[in-house]
Formats: sequence, structure tokens, C-alpha cells
Amino acid sequence: MKRPFHVIAALGTAAHHGYELNAGVGLVFQPWLGLPGSVAYWATSLPLLAWASARGGARFDKPLAFATGAALAGAGVHFTIWPWRLRRGLPMLTEAEGLAAGQLPAYNAILWAWALASVLALAHETPSGARRWFAVGVLSGLPLRASAKHHFVWATEQSRSNPAWWNRGLQGG
Repeated sequence: MKRPFHVIAALGTAAHHGYELNAGVGLVFQPWLGLPGSVAYWATSLPLLAWASARGGARFDKPLAFATGAALAGAGVHFTIWPWRLRRGLPMLTEAEGLAAGQLPAYNAILWAWALASVLALAHETPSGARRWFAVGVLSGLPLRASAKHHFVWATEQSRSNPAWWNRGLQGG
């Protein structure tokens, strides 16, 4: 395996999306693609990222750097939208995505592992010539933040007007 931290960052993205989907708060890009479309998008793109990361090769430097920067931004976006407190020197979400309090410890662990894998991928596996693409990926956090805010408003409304299993976590929201 050529880039294990890049693989772990891709797995962190999958863990995040899977956790939210399982908790009943929907899937990233679902408001635009619908549930089948967003499942298809992530079920295709994340294995491709993991494959490219495991394979290595200079041809993957820029897209992997971008994707890993976007992964770091994705984890970080949560701490710009939802309330958090410092615990043992790290910010931990105290509320997020309509999750129950008992779901937050695992969710915080996923977010921090995802962010850490992204930083380690940058530090140990991203060639210097591709680092600007990591920075562009981090900047994608701005539209990701807007998307996340829109997703939560949309999913909350959907839970009221069209209850379905994927938004069951928001039915009280």
C-alpha cells in the first residue's frame, strides 16, 4: 500500500457518511442528487479514492491531495456549524446533525480520526508539488459548509413533510 493515510482519510469520509446515514440524518449531496444518486456518487468515488491511494503513482498526486484537503475541510466544517466544548484540549461537538447525545462520542471520534488521517496524509504522503491542491481541497470547505447548512435545513423539512427512514433522526427537529 503506497499511501495508507490517504486510504484512511477516504475511509474516514466513508465512516462519516455511513454514520450519518445510519443515524437517520441523510447523506452528503442528497438534497441535489436524491438518496439513490448520492449513494451512487459516494459508493463510486470513495472506493476509487481508496484504490488510487493504495496504488500510489505520481499521476494521482494532485487529485489525492485535493480529496484529502477536502476531507480535512469536511471534518472541520462540523466545528464551524455546531456547538462544541474543549475536552482534553480538543473541541468536541456537543450537538450536531440532530444526533442524540449518546451518538456524539462516536461521531466526534470519527471526525477527529478523519481529520488526523488527512493531516498525516499531507505530512507524510503528499509530495510538495501537490500540496497546493491540498490547500484548494481545504478551501472547498467554504462551499461544503454552505452545503452542510442547506442539507440540515432541507433534511429537517423533509422529516416533517415526507418522513422516511433516512431522515428519522430529524423527526423531532
